[in-house]
Amino acid sequence: MTRELETALRESFSSDAQAVTGPPDPWARFTRRAATRRRKRRLRGAVLAAALGVLVGVQTNVVPLPGWAPGIALAGQPPAFAGVPTRGELAGDKAWLAGLRRQVKDVSDPDGLWKVTDRDQIRIVYAGDIPGRRVAILHRRLRLGLITVWDRAYYYGPPGATPAQMEEGANTEADLPVATFTYGGYKNGGGALVVGPPDATVALSLGFVYSPAGVIERRPLPLASRDGVATAALPASPRDPQPYARVTQGGKVIFEAGISNGWHFGDDGDPARTTDAALAKARDGARGTPIAADVLAWFVHLGFEDSQVPVRDATLRVLWSGQVNGEAAVLYTIQPPGGGVIAYAMHGTATSARYDLRLLLPADGAYTRPLAWRMRADGRDDPTDRVYVVAPPGAARVTVTVGTGGPAAVALDASGFGAGAVPPDQPAKVTAYAADGRELATTPIPPFERSMGDLPGTTPGTRIVN
Repeated sequence: MTRELETALRESFSSDAQAVTGPPDPWARFTRRAATRRRKRRLRGAVLAAALGVLVGVQTNVVPLPGWAPGIALAGQPPAFAGVPTRGELAGDKAWLAGLRRQVKDVSDPDGLWKVTDRDQIRIVYAGDIPGRRVAILHRRLRLGLITVWDRAYYYGPPGATPAQMEEGANTEADLPVATFTYGGYKNGGGALVVGPPDATVALSLGFVYSPAGVIERRPLPLASRDGVATAALPASPRDPQPYARVTQGGKVIFEAGISNGWHFGDDGDPARTTDAALAKARDGARGTPIAADVLAWFVHLGFEDSQVPVRDATLRVLWSGQVNGEAAVLYTIQPPGGGVIAYAMHGTATSARYDLRLLLPADGAYTRPLAWRMRADGRDDPTDRVYVVAPPGAARVTVTVGTGGPAAVALDASGFGAGAVPPDQPAKVTAYAADGRELATTPIPPFERSMGDLPGTTPGTRIVN
């Protein structure tokens, strides 16, 4: 399978996160996504082999294939870290590593049973301890009939675990240049591990702030990576501490992203729950038709969870509410004390919602800007040319400008809400004007978001700095 197709699949799966039903479970979502990518990749390999005339019995492993028979390797890059010695405290413990190789499992999925081809060929990238866990990262070659693939498996166990105590946690593509592992929870904290090429430099940071300028500022940890490996303890916290990694090799950044795979929250109250009084106060000055209290509470809960802003002391404002695609819709903002402003547009019900806008704004002028967001097809992920606009208070008219074209007027209702048209692949901006023709403010219309894995403001499409 080509890398372009694999990338398209990854983006498609990531976009599913934009439609949320029920409380999110980050770890379950991560493992489901990894398993789905793996199955899709292998399934296409099996289809390719069938097209080449491979016998059905052999291809599904019903008829065993002799061990000496060659496999058809799927197209793609070889495993990362090929030829690189194992790193970690257990790198020199040959008996432990041999025991782990014996524990590595075959993989069963609807395509059939993918068998480990040769346990002696299992390449262990890392084996050692991080705070609270023993972790091993390895590459194994799997075979289904005549098809062979490499994948990367993550094994973990308690500190000092024997090979038999190690459990498989997740799988990813084997050619990714950096491997990461994190775990933790509100009671005991956790740990993080990043493994890059041996000559790479790894920087880790914990925590962040949304600065008044509308950018995310992270808090680097005082650690020095060695041999391309870095570990860190994650403090006990009611919220995910949001570990973030930056890996450079030869002066080039080869990886930069949040690496959290989930955080176990406590049962002593929802850290993202807002009070009825706070919701009522947030409605003051809101325009449009009122939104049901339970729907608003659910939407706001999702925003606080997504932004990781503590509810206490945050400023919540509902700018507009109404109907989109026949469902309740709202545009609201969350602002941490002294920080930037995060704008969210959502539509849905009290049990499901779709993120239409996630945008970090500079604090200065945040509430005098027009805001606009692109719409996907109702019930699907297909981009459309429809754009919804909310004008700031006091604006007499609004225009939308596509690329280098001229401004097109947007008809607004009494609440300052309107709809325009922008081709999905074209940049655009929305501009608000006063009654005397004076320009009030202009805001770029963000592109369609392809992944919900990072905080708003992490990617260029989720922040405005001007």
